[in-house]
Amino acid sequence: MDARHNIETVYFDLAKAFDTVPHQRLLSKLKAHGIDGLVLNWIKGWLSDRWQRVCMDGVFSSWRKVWSGVPQGSVLGPILFLVCINDLDDQLSSNVLKFADVTKLFRVYTRPKIAERY
Repeated sequence: MDARHNIETVYFDLAKAFDTVPHQRLLSKLKAHGIDGLVLNWIKGWLSDRWQRVCMDGVFSSWRKVWSGVPQGSVLGPILFLVCINDLDDQLSSNVLKFADVTKLFRVYTRPKIAERY
């Protein structure tokens, strides 16, 4: 922008992104990054055996096991989410910036010069 170039930008806000991280895929990616042993088992234990239910107008649903998602409001949750989407931009030619569940793609856009008419 300082060089007065146009910048094309696309923003992605991944809806309910923290809720949709598949635990098994996340654990596989962590292992591929060299995280194993006690640390991987600790994370697996932290993610497993979670249950949830919904309350609407004082009526509760039945309890359901949680198979995906990372706990929001935690320090580790956003980090695990970023590990899960870290390879999102491997095949892109644009520059990529990621922060939590928002991803920004951008690149410098130069207009093709139009031949002058005489």
